[in-house]
Amino acid sequence: MSATRRPAAAAALAAALLTAGCAPGTPTVSGELPACRTGDDDRAAHGVVLMAQAVPTATWVPCVESIPVGWTFAGLDAHSGSARFWLNSDRDGYHAIEVRLTDGCDTTGATEIPSERDGLERYERVVRVTPDYLGRRYYVFPGGCLTVVFTLSGDNRGEPLALATQSLGVVSREVLSDQVHEESGGRLQLDPPADAAGPEGEGDPP
Repeated sequence: MSATRRPAAAAALAAALLTAGCAPGTPTVSGELPACRTGDDDRAAHGVVLMAQAVPTATWVPCVESIPVGWTFAGLDAHSGSARFWLNSDRDGYHAIEVRLTDGCDTTGATEIPSERDGLERYERVVRVTPDYLGRRYYVFPGGCLTVVFTLSGDNRGEPLALATQSLGVVSREVLSDQVHEESGGRLQLDPPADAAGPEGEGDPP
């Protein structure tokens, strides 16, 4: 990262981390695309950091590789314990695809199929086929679950299903942790030590 860009990036990152540390239940809404890679150094967007902060157990965090023609990013919502973002389609409508990150998920009724992502188990479940197609794809991994929810009203359902495979990606928590440390010049951590949150002596045994 260039010297001129680092201060602005560090300030934005600090704001993202502080926002993500809001009280439990306080939502954080972002209009920034949670891109897997941004800028000349291919770093994850700060929205991806927000999601990682929201689900501190997740070893993988979802991101967007690319947005195909006809699709638009519809926003990101993150709060303590979960995060999600949406994609709109000019054919399948508002929030046609929702991507959720949680610390776990219920895959009851889903079928396990071979996963295209190393380290992530993949499950599929069709909830409804008419008049709209409603289905869910789960990626299960240590400390978390990535759920892709499809609500499709268009005739061509193959495109959105392919979109979830080709245009959605993941970033490891380790990579994000290194990014936060480097962008902040070592001043910030993705996962601060547990004993750093409270006053001295808090939580000590009686």
